[in-house]
Amino acid sequence: MWSQRESPLRVEKRFEFEEYSCISKFMKMVDELCKEKNIFPNISFGKNFVSITIFLNSENLSSIEKDFSNQIDSFYLEIKVN
Repeated sequence: MWSQRESPLRVEKRFEFEEYSCISKFMKMVDELCKEKNIFPNISFGKNFVSITIFLNSENLSSIEKDFSNQIDSFYLEIKVN
């Protein structure tokens, strides 16, 4: 579940991984999606996690932002299953 925050308006989520190699795969997928959708969130990562923050223009996620975050969730599930 993405958490909505204020000041500034944003949604954020932390993705946990057991292996660093999975982070690399995940980041590559997110990178391609960012370029495709022209959305560039703040991304930070460490040995076993990736945190993504999407800054919002309004209090509610737009359909584009919802689709973007759902696709990121799908990438995560795809990597976790494999």
